[in-house]
Amino acid sequence: MFTGIIECLGKITNINVSGSNKTFWIESPISGELKVDESISHDGVCLTIEEITGNTHRVTAIKETLDKSNLDGWEIGNHINLERSLKMNGRIDGHIVQGHVDTTITCTDKKVLKGSTEFTFKFKKRFSSLIIEKGSVCVNGISLTAYNVGKNKFTVAIIPYTLEHTNLVFIKEGSKVNIEFDILGKYVQRVLKSNK
Repeated sequence: MFTGIIECLGKITNINVSGSNKTFWIESPISGELKVDESISHDGVCLTIEEITGNTHRVTAIKETLDKSNLDGWEIGNHINLERSLKMNGRIDGHIVQGHVDTTITCTDKKVLKGSTEFTFKFKKRFSSLIIEKGSVCVNGISLTAYNVGKNKFTVAIIPYTLEHTNLVFIKEGSKVNIEFDILGKYVQRVLKSNK
């Protein structure tokens, strides 16, 4: 369980393919503090730490994860957002995030404004019931507030601090990012469908 508040950026240093799986080596400021079997959010995807060497850790993504996220497009040198799991005795500064990415979405517009940067993302219409005006979304593991919500698009405004401390700084028009819709919306949708 996570909050969508990014701790630091990691850098992919090596990638191995084994069957339908991909293994990633990630260098980061927190890698040396992690433990094997710990769950860490990588661009919003919950992955298990398999090995730690110095300031680098290893994780593996299976086919299901690669199909639902942008991890299949990760390359050596890419920067990714990292967050350790939520401590139950602390504040929830973002919102409840599971680390279970629903799909990828595409950036269709990026506007640099005075004091903020706006990103507009396009998603498949079948997810339209899971996103509301001023509702929470998790983009690449970052807890954000959606606005200008349409049938297949929404916009987020990013403050300079978030832009500088996450990989949103590298996102441009055409970039694919991971999204996890709010868990409460998913449960409400499930209840409504089962009562039909």
